[in-house]
Amino acid sequence: MALEITDATFEETVLNSDKPVLVDFWAAWCGPCRMVGPIIEQISDEYDGKAVVGKVDVDANQEFAAKYGVRNIPTVLVFQNGEVVGRQVGVAPKNAYTDAIDGLL
Repeated sequence: MALEITDATFEETVLNSDKPVLVDFWAAWCGPCRMVGPIIEQISDEYDGKAVVGKVDVDANQEFAAKYGVRNIPTVLVFQNGEVVGRQVGVAPKNAYTDAIDGLL
């Protein structure tokens, strides 16, 4: 199950993680986000213990979406050592996300 990341937990969960972090910026009303959601959940299960996988609801948590220039959703960012090392905007196949994580493991 992907972590629910909020503005309050973003720094601790994402920026201070010693593992690669994949963050899905999404909203409940977004059709393409609903397509990406199950993929993110699968990745969360498959990479449990190896990477952190989470979701940020941009309607409720706008601080970090704005900080990282998330203007379109879904946007999936990959972080390593607190830095953005990958960005995927829009719907993509599962391997687009897993390849980004695999490159960091």
